[in-house]
Amino acid sequence: MGTDRAGDGWGALADGTRRAILERLAEGPQPVGRLAAGLPVTRSAVSQHLKVLKDAGLVSEQAEGTRRIYRLNPTAVAALRDQLDTYWQRALGGYKDVAEDSDDSEEEKS
Repeated sequence: MGTDRAGDGWGALADGTRRAILERLAEGPQPVGRLAAGLPVTRSAVSQHLKVLKDAGLVSEQAEGTRRIYRLNPTAVAALRDQLDTYWQRALGGYKDVAEDSDDSEEEKS
């Protein structure tokens, strides 16, 4: 998953319904009807959300008879997680630097 695709993934996950769909797909492959059950949107809306997730590379589909089965793309999800881990490590490093600078400033005042 390239950088542009990762950006699409974050944008796709900005919507709560799409996050809910991804959570359901984390349980295993499912048809749109099962994904739509219990969501506060229509089946048609779920299909539109699935298209956004597919375009972002987070979800794939496979025809099984007359239905389409949707599943997570584990490679794409892992790429987003790696990106998030990178952000988290940078943030922790930044906090550490600030804390160390603060400690150094306090020692200089003493």
